[in-house]
Amino acid sequence: MIKLEGVYTVLPTPFDERGNFDSESLRRVIDLFIEDGVSGFTALGVTSEVARISDRERHAILDATMKHTNGRVPVIVGATGDGLDTCLGYCEDAHKAGAAGVMVSPPRMAKLNSNYIRRHFATIAEKFDYTIVVQDFPPISGYHMEASLLVDICRQIPSARTIKLEDAPTPYKTARIRDLEDGLGINIFGGLGGGYLIEELISGANGAMTGFAYPKLLVETVSKWNAGKHDEAADFFYRHVPIMRFEFQPGIGMAIRKEILKRRGALAHAGIRLPGAELDESTKAALDRVLKWLDL
Repeated sequence: MIKLEGVYTVLPTPFDERGNFDSESLRRVIDLFIEDGVSGFTALGVTSEVARISDRERHAILDATMKHTNGRVPVIVGATGDGLDTCLGYCEDAHKAGAAGVMVSPPRMAKLNSNYIRRHFATIAEKFDYTIVVQDFPPISGYHMEASLLVDICRQIPSARTIKLEDAPTPYKTARIRDLEDGLGINIFGGLGGGYLIEELISGANGAMTGFAYPKLLVETVSKWNAGKHDEAADFFYRHVPIMRFEFQPGIGMAIRKEILKRRGALAHAGIRLPGAELDESTKAALDRVLKWLDL
């Protein structure tokens, strides 16, 4: 079981002009992000448009990801399901593919409670001997996990001592988890496009696990921070945070990310699946200006 650290980037799902999964573009994205210095990948996450792909496509995407990554960096696989059996099936797929672990959010259900959430993660841990990343993202689960519940899960389930924290304000919640953990050594990764990364690091986060078209900017920030160059890390981060903020706009963020990755030479086509929005000319013009200002 590996200890996660650094920057794990959530892989997008490229589609061709006909809307089919584009494995060649995915391979280019993987190579680009490895060149950017990422510590690992998260496949089939929220920003992989996982809600818009079929189970058959899930298998094809996972297979292409694992084969092309070929052990160069660890891969975490999104395995959230609406029910326990569905989740366990996705976990089994990840296990068979050779993933380093899974990322799981509580299932969305009426009257979800903390006891069921504990059992949900405990059942996964009983069946699979790999890292479980607890995704704390209320827009997906519909449930706000308080810091004490997250610490309880980590205390009771050693394999689930990594949290992908996306319940804003994330720096505040990171600090609360650190206050409560009592030496557990919980790994906390910020998400939300990296927009609060430096504040999360100040509060005790270990790194980032998020989708972003320029993961090298997050890698540089974390590397400087871990080297004790905190002022340099902050200066670098605040210089580049405009592109993180611009890319993470609700509704069009994934379209912006894919447009940037097309410009970086990784994607052949920047399309996303409906009901995702396409970029209009004014947004493309604004993107041009931001990239020019930041010399990206």
